Amino acid sequence: MGRAFQNRKESMAKTSDQNAKVYSKFSREIYVCAKSGGTDPDGNLALRSLLDRAKRNQVPAHVIEKALKKAEGGGGEDFAVARYEGFGPGNCMVIVDCLTDNPNRTFGDVRVCFTKTKAKIGTQGSVSHMFDHSAIFVFKGDDEEAALDALMMADVDVTDIECEDGKITVFAPQTEYFKAKQALMDAFEGVEFEVDEIQFVPQNTVAIADEDKEMFDKFLDMLNDLDDVQNVYHNAEA
Repeated sequence: MGRAFQNRKESMAKTSDQNAKVYSKFSREIYVCAKSGGTDPDGNLALRSLLDRAKRNQVPAHVIEKALKKAEGGGGEDFAVARYEGFGPGNCMVIVDCLTDNPNRTFGDVRVCFTKTKAKIGTQGSVSHMFDHSAIFVFKGDDEEAALDALMMADVDVTDIECEDGKITVFAPQTEYFKAKQALMDAFEGVEFEVDEIQFVPQNTVAIADEDKEMFDKFLDMLNDLDDVQNVYHNAEA
């Protein structure tokens, strides 16, 4: 599972090098999270984790503050979560997560990405059953047993844990996110997470044939260029 996760991260890095786009996506997510759960990170754990992730991705403070102030105002747009599934170039499985204020527009835009790259958008549930909706934590360390013991003592349902190159990676069901994070913070004082996210991790990966790679890259680029798209998950090997 770890390798599949790493493949996706490396693939996404290739298509997420436009800072303005990254900042915009974080700004929208922070606004939605703060508007629904409050702007105080101490009282909104989801917001606290999101702000930590934004800072790790070097989102400027003024972008974060603007999104929080907008949420405090109470007005503004009403965004809804939209998720689309289908088969991308090379017959890989794809999940596209969006935040949208106009579902019809967003669906049309996402569908164009599929059709223009000879891919096929599917119905809800068509591929998501082949992914694990996982909480993922990566931090420096080499004591895998201590991490596992801490998680087990906190009654966390650990899906997978691995230690490689001086880093420990923990996978747990997304419903265990806060419990797992707290257990690791209690066990490893001052721990700094390099990855602290909830993602869809593919259960199996597929190799993209050489003749499909150019179209696959175009497909990812088109999706990531859409303002409404927050995350793209796939099971293609990088």
